[in-house]
Amino acid sequence: MELYTLLGGNGTIGRELAPVLQHHQIPFRLVSRNPASIYGGEIFAADLLNRDQVFEAVKGSSVVFLLAGMRYRYKVWKKDWPLVMRHTIDACKAAGAKLVFFDNVYMYGKVDGLMTEETPLHPSSRKGQVRAEIARMLMDEINSGGLKAMIARSADFYGPGTKVNSVTGQLVFERMKKKNKAQCLCDGGLPHSYTYTPDAARALFHLAGRDSAYGQVWHLPTATPAPTAKEFVEKVSRYMQAPPGVQVLPTWMIRLIGLFVPEMGEFGEMLYQYQYPYHFDSSKFEKAFDFRPTSYEEGIKSTAAWFMKN
Repeated sequence: MELYTLLGGNGTIGRELAPVLQHHQIPFRLVSRNPASIYGGEIFAADLLNRDQVFEAVKGSSVVFLLAGMRYRYKVWKKDWPLVMRHTIDACKAAGAKLVFFDNVYMYGKVDGLMTEETPLHPSSRKGQVRAEIARMLMDEINSGGLKAMIARSADFYGPGTKVNSVTGQLVFERMKKKNKAQCLCDGGLPHSYTYTPDAARALFHLAGRDSAYGQVWHLPTATPAPTAKEFVEKVSRYMQAPPGVQVLPTWMIRLIGLFVPEMGEFGEMLYQYQYPYHFDSSKFEKAFDFRPTSYEEGIKSTAAWFMKN
């Protein structure tokens, strides 16, 4: 019997993926430290830093999604991410399960032009170095033939439920809900791609079910052309009846805030993503699965509606 296990299942992507699995009548297990049942899924309490608990959580699975997030601190990432990846790889091998790793684009570093699945790993940050390390760890297992797995990467994301772990959710939707001006980092006039979380969840489901998709890197469907922050905010303002202007946070201010808010201080090394054009290409997935990403207009409309109700 098929069983899909979501490690980090109570996070943003897990909450989007669960109803997709329910709709397709696939049994699923939600794993986190403090799991909560979503759409009837089985719950399993486990700490991904505990090897034995990960093995128990994965036991009996046919497909495992690694969707976990961590506190936004380099020291935490450096210490914990390699452990989580090693525990997950070994548990999947022991269970004979396939692995789908939900990844970001930090390992690419600053990219001139489109980010594609062929973009070299050339991190510009310490956190990017960690992401490159665990991506290589997983690809080594794939290339050795020891594990059937894939990497599915997303651009910065937005969508319903992205209040906590999305810069766009916090600086745009949450602020505009309170009738404050949206904020953006460094330059509001540069194009920046955003992945709509319901699209990412549907794409993960499609990828997991196609045997030929394993052994590869995939970019999850993301609409084009990439809007500027000002264009994005203008669309949000229409649906949230909020001021359309953008407050640009200069680098010095972000670093100053970081003295008092550690997570903002940690974000300083990632500012290159907002100081240069950020173009994410998902044409490989779109062609392979005949998938059209949700337009920014529709995605922003749905996200704004969610924020206004929650």
